[in-house]
Amino acid sequence: MASQRNKTELPRILVADDDRWLLESMADWLSGIGYQVQTASSIEHARKACANGKFDLMLCDVRFEDGDGLSLLKRIRSKHPALPVIMMTGYAGPDAACEAIAAGAFDFLTKPIIDQELQTAIERALHQQEIAEENTRLKAQLDRKFGLENIVSHDLRMLKIFDTLDSVADARATILITGENGTGKSMIARAAHKKSSRRDGPFVEVACGALPDTLLESELFGHVTGAFTGATSNKAGKFQLAHNGTLFLDEIGTATPALQVKLLRVLQELQFEPLGGNETITVDTRTILATNENLELAVAEGRFRQDLFYRINVIAIELPPLRERLDDIPLLAQHFLNRACEEYQRSVDGFSSMALRAMQQYRWPGNIRELENMVQRAVLLCKGRQIDCDVLPTAMNADPTYLPSSANPHPSNTHNHRNKPGSTESDPPQANSLGSLGSFGSHGSENQTPGGQGLIKSLSEALEEPERQIILEVLRANQWNRNVTADQLGINRTTLYKKMKKLGIDSLCPQ
Repeated sequence: MASQRNKTELPRILVADDDRWLLESMADWLSGIGYQVQTASSIEHARKACANGKFDLMLCDVRFEDGDGLSLLKRIRSKHPALPVIMMTGYAGPDAACEAIAAGAFDFLTKPIIDQELQTAIERALHQQEIAEENTRLKAQLDRKFGLENIVSHDLRMLKIFDTLDSVADARATILITGENGTGKSMIARAAHKKSSRRDGPFVEVACGALPDTLLESELFGHVTGAFTGATSNKAGKFQLAHNGTLFLDEIGTATPALQVKLLRVLQELQFEPLGGNETITVDTRTILATNENLELAVAEGRFRQDLFYRINVIAIELPPLRERLDDIPLLAQHFLNRACEEYQRSVDGFSSMALRAMQQYRWPGNIRELENMVQRAVLLCKGRQIDCDVLPTAMNADPTYLPSSANPHPSNTHNHRNKPGSTESDPPQANSLGSLGSFGSHGSENQTPGGQGLIKSLSEALEEPERQIILEVLRANQWNRNVTADQLGINRTTLYKKMKKLGIDSLCPQ
């Protein structure tokens, strides 16, 4: 049988042949070039050796006095499918070679066997075996990384989401995942795929908002030669590549009206034509979509087709932001800590009580993605066995009374505030700012004027400094990359640029 081995161990080879002189000479030669060798001079002996031992490769003759080598090959393949077998014969013929390969042989060699030819065949077989084992290991890692068991939470809403995924995993119905940036929409989509009967099929992900309209249509549906300038060959689209698997369309709210029409058809009929082509392609693809927009509002404003919204909103999953899952923060932080310690080969046990308190008072505009990045940074900067406030970002160490983003969150006041007409992603919830008014007033009493004008000025100035510190901290952590910073802060790039200019940060950026 095949087995995993340490790279320092010599590969184990079973040689089965009833020609004792050839068997012994081949065993001596293989041992001399660095293999562990066991021999078998009969079919029965070979069967017992495979049942009792662990081998990386088998060399087997086609004819034995007590049976047929091809029958032994079929038995070995059924019992030990991962064990590569090289067949050998002195009675070469095209039919015998074809029959051996069809029965599962890795290679077919004719006697007299040339040493170099045999060594090359063995090396190829062992290399393929290593690749197969590596693929199995990587697949197991992906299953652990993207399975539901990797999504840790004690929050009741998240537990209900897990139950929903269990119930609909094998249904072909579309799933619509909504939530703010960084809440884990991609991970939930992958978990749904891994739990379904399509888990062995492809999982194809497309970030719709990252592609221009014309390119996105070609990316999803493919194109034929000459469909547009630069289309020099046929290209399969993502719907076709995800056949018998799952297609995940992120940021679906950015799709143009023309593309929405084509999406509606393929989701209903599972058929489409490539860009510039006439051939209708039929696929068996399960589609999961995600957005951080309020699609109901987009429908009301005429930016999103109502029929497409009803078609994709069959199974709706709304992911709560991290600020509404305060009890999950220590759990998630420890989970990311363990992963970071393993990745960076660090020994950090956990977080101090003050660090956990600071983390739970922070509002996490970047949600889980921001938390994971923060933990990785803390692990790299930590000098001891415990993460304390000194390695946390500046924004988390600020006095919560003066930090609008860390005021006590109330879901009823904060939920979907950025989807209201006239608001932006960067607008702080009014309830949080007003909740700290008393503290700001006490510190600004010297500047108060009749009518409260001094108080308003003091509050405005007090709000700007923590915001400036937050943006500076994230910019520095991302080496002044504005795109990544805007994504982590949960705001668009234009809003970030305006804030940087207003707060005098743009002049600090390295040229």
